[in-house]
Amino acid sequence: MNDQLEPLACTVELKVGEKLSLPAALVERVGPGRWMLTVSRCPEPATRRHDAFLNGFADEDEGLYDDLAR
Repeated sequence: MNDQLEPLACTVELKVGEKLSLPAALVERVGPGRWMLTVSRCPEPATRRHDAFLNGFADEDEGLYDDLAR
């Protein structure tokens, strides 16, 4: 029997109205014994922040798109 602890982890994303359902691959690896399950909210990825785009411009970029104004 393998006595080493092997961490299992997965990330799930639920939409409004959805219920938690763990992936079968994760459920199949959990067998007899004592387990500790921990659920925590994942931080939002930095790519979802709108200010990241604006902060990517340098001072010399000012006016770069002025000719595209409507």
